[in-house]
Amino acid sequence: MPTINDSEFGEIVIRRSSKATSVKLRVAPDGRLRISMPTYAPIFLAKQLVKSNRDELRKILNTEDKKSSYTHGMLIGKSHKLSIFQSNSRTKVSKNGLNINVILSSEDAIEDPHVVRMIRDESIKALRIEARSYLPRRLDYIANNHGFRYTNIRFSHSSGRWGSCNSKGTISLNIALMKLPFELIDYVLIHELSHTVQMNHSPEFWEVVETSDPNYKAHRKLLKTHAPSI
Repeated sequence: MPTINDSEFGEIVIRRSSKATSVKLRVAPDGRLRISMPTYAPIFLAKQLVKSNRDELRKILNTEDKKSSYTHGMLIGKSHKLSIFQSNSRTKVSKNGLNINVILSSEDAIEDPHVVRMIRDESIKALRIEARSYLPRRLDYIANNHGFRYTNIRFSHSSGRWGSCNSKGTISLNIALMKLPFELIDYVLIHELSHTVQMNHSPEFWEVVETSDPNYKAHRKLLKTHAPSI
């Protein structure tokens, strides 16, 4: 996908769609700005949208960044830990093994938007590593134990959904799944595997889900309290 590199907002992703009828801008689940526009629309319209809405974009991004509260020692995913250190040097965020280290300048605060974005970028790397290690094995285990068949698995972090399954049997999973309790990860995997049998949300689909997850109603309700953003 094409991108715009803005001096203030960083990389802005442009998503063209034949279904789009206007140019719209929103914050994607990965924290980046995303512009949706018709396939025929020129790029300069996207740039003009950003230029003419800077104040509103700052408010939107500040609101989104406040939702991400980072503290020393918190877990990122299942096995990564966030460590925050004060320093007189410039702010830097890096991943070292299972640690995400934040070297925080005395001039910056952990809540500052640019610091949040740096932490989010490293968190995405950590969650992707965990997802690629855990989810394929778990998906295979559930599929083999409940008689499902799928053809392929893909990973993403830009979608607002936990997962999806297409008609060819390819299952796409959001790496943000690694933030969920294990029982909810299993529910999402069962949900998507059930789509290999029923490509809809009909009563028959939920019967398939219930066969593998008798507590799916409780899991479904609990999942709604979580968001697939990073």
